[in-house]
Amino acid sequence: MISERDVEIYRREGYIVVPDVLDADEIAQLQAVIDGLIAHAATIDTHDDVYDLEPSHSRAQPRVRRIKTPHKIDPRFAALARHPNVLAILSKLIGPDLRLHGSKLNMKAPHYGSPVEWHQDWAFYPHTNDDILAIGVMLDDMELSNGPLLVVPGSHTGPIYDHHADGVFCGAIAPDEVGQEASRAVPLTGRAGSMSFHHVRLLHGSALNTSNRRRQLLLYEVAAADAWPLVGVSSLAEFDGRMIAGQPTITPRVTPVPVRMPLPPAAHQGSIYENQTGSRQRFFATADAVN
Repeated sequence: MISERDVEIYRREGYIVVPDVLDADEIAQLQAVIDGLIAHAATIDTHDDVYDLEPSHSRAQPRVRRIKTPHKIDPRFAALARHPNVLAILSKLIGPDLRLHGSKLNMKAPHYGSPVEWHQDWAFYPHTNDDILAIGVMLDDMELSNGPLLVVPGSHTGPIYDHHADGVFCGAIAPDEVGQEASRAVPLTGRAGSMSFHHVRLLHGSALNTSNRRRQLLLYEVAAADAWPLVGVSSLAEFDGRMIAGQPTITPRVTPVPVRMPLPPAAHQGSIYENQTGSRQRFFATADAVN
């Protein structure tokens, strides 16, 4: 699926976009599951273990901005992490022994889909080494107007920014700290079925969806098996049970990577959207500010 040149670009820039990893039938099967999940949101009033809701959500107008851990909700999402095309790409980027760290489905509805402030995934879950990346499965065509992922090329080799506000982790970088870097950002666009792969330390975010089209991005975080989380492993059986290829190990590989722990924990738990409500300032406009 990818060439050695693609691998070189990933190493240098911190990301690649691979077109047509999934076909139309595969996308349609996933979309049918998602449509059912969105319809069920009409039965709830607030965030829970499955749903993160838009501020304007109501039962009459269900508005979902995230499905949490979709790989635990439906076997089709779990199977996608082991898709032969996906594993072929991952093995070239971070090796043959692979562990699923987590998953989420971020959804931006037309005209109001929530932005995500600038951040680095590494700030949320530092490990003993940084052979970790996020896969962005484009379930819709991604264009600049519907709020695609924005990344800063090469930022994965730079500093780990402070994601705290008033001394408490908030999962967002203050706009005045990231403004100059953000000016270099590029959008990760492509046809539905394409996938992006970005390094765990890459600076990224996404703006409000200002278009009349939805934007659904399914995300998987995948680590090399010898990358162990610094916050610890509570269950080795569960940890090893997340292997999607190759063999687990109890010998972590430790490399000299910069780390700032996500502590004290965010005041608002549940998702990055909730974490980022603790941020004092916003870089991206929100639906309330625009309307």
